[in-house]
Amino acid sequence: MACPVGVASASRLFVVAIIFLLTLSPVRAQTPADAGAPSGGKLSITTTSCPSGTQGAAYAGCKIVASGGTPPYTYSVSAKSTFSPLPEGMSINPHTGVISSALIGGQGTYTPEFVVTDSTSTQATRSISISLSGSNAFLATIFPSTSIFHHRVDLATTGLPVDTSPAAPMYSGYLPESIQPFFGNNSNYPFPNGIPAIEVPYNQAYVSVTTTLYQSYFTSGPIPAYAPVEGTRKSTGDRHVLVYLEAGGGNEPALYEMWQGIYEHGPWTDSSNALWPNVTSNNLTPQGMGTSDAAGLPVSPLLANADEVIGTGTSSAPNGTIQHPIRFTLNHIANYWVWPATQTAGQGSCTAVGGGTIPGDSEISQSSPPASCTFSGPAGEIYRLKASVATPSCAASSPQAAIIITAFRNYGIILADNGDSGGLIGTPDARWNDNDLFCLLNLTLGDFEPVNVSSLIVSNDSGATSH
Repeated sequence: MACPVGVASASRLFVVAIIFLLTLSPVRAQTPADAGAPSGGKLSITTTSCPSGTQGAAYAGCKIVASGGTPPYTYSVSAKSTFSPLPEGMSINPHTGVISSALIGGQGTYTPEFVVTDSTSTQATRSISISLSGSNAFLATIFPSTSIFHHRVDLATTGLPVDTSPAAPMYSGYLPESIQPFFGNNSNYPFPNGIPAIEVPYNQAYVSVTTTLYQSYFTSGPIPAYAPVEGTRKSTGDRHVLVYLEAGGGNEPALYEMWQGIYEHGPWTDSSNALWPNVTSNNLTPQGMGTSDAAGLPVSPLLANADEVIGTGTSSAPNGTIQHPIRFTLNHIANYWVWPATQTAGQGSCTAVGGGTIPGDSEISQSSPPASCTFSGPAGEIYRLKASVATPSCAASSPQAAIIITAFRNYGIILADNGDSGGLIGTPDARWNDNDLFCLLNLTLGDFEPVNVSSLIVSNDSGATSH
């Protein structure tokens, strides 16, 4: 039924009034521009921890979460020298704050400082540790079991005598120095502690390598962008880069080592490098040419690493063994080397039997030693823990240190470079127990004796042993 004209007119006036009121107080839809509205409170990073990971595997991921300030946020890692970078192989998404890696290169514990910047350029920071287990079982396979690098030197098993050469003893002023583990989990916070090493597949792409200072064995190598660097890429120190290339494609397994390696966004540079093109052989590097350390020795197979110590056990209950001498440093080494070293960078001089100075920076013999020396401790000398020295009592509750001390007795330590006296070198690894390793400090260099290994030599240019 049709409405009276007056009622219809009143209804139209009511609708018009409602429309007019709506125009005075409009309802706004949410737009992207509102994303910049204050979220309330001071800008801060709320993430407090990140998952651990394993070298050579993909990373489970970690998300840096921020609150407060004025979104949107940008995420980054601080370039301050007082904090580590992200572990090699990892990256952070600047828009989401997600840390990811298809393949982790680093090992040990890194503590970067994360930075969140809001739309007003206000910043918040937080340091967060990322702990990574190494994957270094391959180190035990470098060089044959007949190599001097895998030969026992304890008196009871081998009968190898003390080296009585005047060149052999460590300088007396160094003997009170403690054994210092220059490797561990978080003992070099916020940087990983030790020299890392990585294994790559046989078909790893080769990249350019430019050597700027000393000897060069290769101008290209299978050195991936994610290869870990000693001390991280922020280091100004030795920056060793150690890469083991798996066998395959018709090639033998090989070892590439660099000293002061720097990644240059594609190629690498180094100050010196060395190559062992077939580590199933016992070939040493050429006499006097040098490697990536002062003694002309390979670094990789002489590092203490968590895989060999842990064995099939766990970090707290390891059951492994170390079957090689462990590299160590002295403040100064002598200006001579003995087999199996091939180079030195030392001081002092020696006089030959019958008179005459033995030329410096040369090899001397343990079987026909010098008559006298002004300084001692030649590169390549192996020292074993004396049988008369008791195992420190702390080893009973420090199982990782106990395994290393057993290696001191059976395989010894080998003088490889200049550095802090008593510096024992190994790989960084989240599985090391730093408190456990501190037990090693109870031993001093005076607890060790030089070993005469000359009876084992088959050839001066080979690391093979005669028995």
